[in-house]
Amino acid sequence: MLIALLIPLCLGALVYSVMLIRVAVANRIVPKGEAVILGAVTNFFDTLGIGSFAPSMAWFKFRKLVPDRLLPCTMLVGHTLPTITQAVIFLVLLGVLVDPVLLAGCMIALLMGGLLGAPMVVRTKVWVVQLVVGCALILAAGLYTLTNLGMMPGGGTASSLPLTLMIVAIVANFIFGILLNFGIGNYAPTLVMLSLMGMDPRLAFPIMAGGAAMAVAGASARHISMGEIDLRIVSGMAIGGIPAVFVAAFIVKSLPLETLRWMVIVVVLYAAVMMLRSAMQGRREPQSLQEDRAAAI
Repeated sequence: MLIALLIPLCLGALVYSVMLIRVAVANRIVPKGEAVILGAVTNFFDTLGIGSFAPSMAWFKFRKLVPDRLLPCTMLVGHTLPTITQAVIFLVLLGVLVDPVLLAGCMIALLMGGLLGAPMVVRTKVWVVQLVVGCALILAAGLYTLTNLGMMPGGGTASSLPLTLMIVAIVANFIFGILLNFGIGNYAPTLVMLSLMGMDPRLAFPIMAGGAAMAVAGASARHISMGEIDLRIVSGMAIGGIPAVFVAAFIVKSLPLETLRWMVIVVVLYAAVMMLRSAMQGRREPQSLQEDRAAAI
């Protein structure tokens, strides 16, 4: 089963890479240096467990790197190859310990949700995207705070779940896959859910990373074909992120992250307030005027 999951991941990474390179070459894209650094930093700490979606979205908003309506799509596509790299590492190291039905079911459900959500976010009004992203940032800040205060669920020792809970976990991952396209990462909610169900938190990592890799690869391929991304940012994040994952996984392995999380909380909350403010302003404006303003940011 593990090999059966690794093969499509590797093939997906290959196909995705070819698509991205072809589009980048055709448009003569030069990766943005700031995006290379952002990809390296966020994926380094993501591999160590701090998460990459919320810090990336906060930095995008703080630096105004991309229009708000392209923020979730650009971030998702930029993190695809580093996420696949993480998935392969976690699956090889821990995947064999997880119930194969649970592992495969959650990964496929997340993929299906990711594919369904890709066109949804493109067709959604700008102020709705801003509202969802702002709420996602607040949720992320809350989870970071609970983690630092030691209030996250401790989990159990199980490597599998009863049938009823397994179905709940699979359905939840389908929903998480849709939300990935709006910039809401699946790591934190999946970890909390599986821990509350009594699973060993370590064994949540191959489920989280494997599912995220399949989902972002599928969704990102659709975003690339639709052209709703900033290729300079995307290519830079991929170039910086992949080696950072290997450094974090095999060289550094662990760091005291509490102080860093407090710093991230401040940045994420600032970005959330700005995003929600933009959403409230955009809701009161005609859609055409709102899109013009978002494109100018």
